[in-house]
Amino acid sequence: MTSTDLTTLADLLAGPVVPAARGLLGCHLTGNGVTVRITEVEAYAGTAGDPASHAHRGRTPRNAVMFGPAGHAYVYFTYGMHWCVNVVTGPDGEASAVLLRAGEVVDGLDLARARRPAVRRDVDLARGPARLCAALGIDRTVYGADLLGDGPVRLRPAREPLPEGSVAAGPRVGVTGAHDVPWRFWIDGDATVSAYRRHVPRVRR
Repeated sequence: MTSTDLTTLADLLAGPVVPAARGLLGCHLTGNGVTVRITEVEAYAGTAGDPASHAHRGRTPRNAVMFGPAGHAYVYFTYGMHWCVNVVTGPDGEASAVLLRAGEVVDGLDLARARRPAVRRDVDLARGPARLCAALGIDRTVYGADLLGDGPVRLRPAREPLPEGSVAAGPRVGVTGAHDVPWRFWIDGDATVSAYRRHVPRVRR
C-alpha cells in the first residue's frame, strides 16, 4: 500500500455516503491482531432525510463522532449485548456513516476463532455486524478512533479491485425507518455475507 492509496481512500470517505459504502467493499479492517476483508456494508445518511440513522434527529453525545471527521469509528452498543462499528463519512458537520455488516477473516484466523469459540465454520466468524466486532475485539474503546491512522484498529484500501458487476444492493436490515431503501451493499456470492431478514413492524395490541 502506498500513501497515495490511503489518500484515495480518505477522499472517498470524505464524499457522499453511498459511493463511500460501495468503495469500502473489499477494504481490509484490522483489529487487535485480526484482519477481515469487508464483504457487506450499509449506508446511513445522518440528518439528510434518513430516519434510520442514529443522527437523524441531530447531534447527541452518543452520535457526536458521526459529524466528522471522516474515517473515524462510530461504535455503538445494541440489544444490551453487541457492539457494532461504522466508518464515518462525508464532510465535517454533515453526519453520515457506513455500518460494517460482514467480513472474511484473512489474517489472524486462530485469534478470531479463540474470540468466537462457539463458531463452527470460518465463514461465520465475522458474518454479521456484532460477529465482526467480536472477531476483531472491537468495543467502546474504539469509539472515535482514526481508522486511517496506525492504531490497533486500522482500515486499509482493497488489495485488488473488485470484478466488474460483483457488487449487489438491497434493503437495509433491522431498521424501523426507511428499511426498504436499497443502501445495503455486498459482494455478490460471497459466503460471509449475512442472511437478509426483512423488517416486520410490531403489531400493537
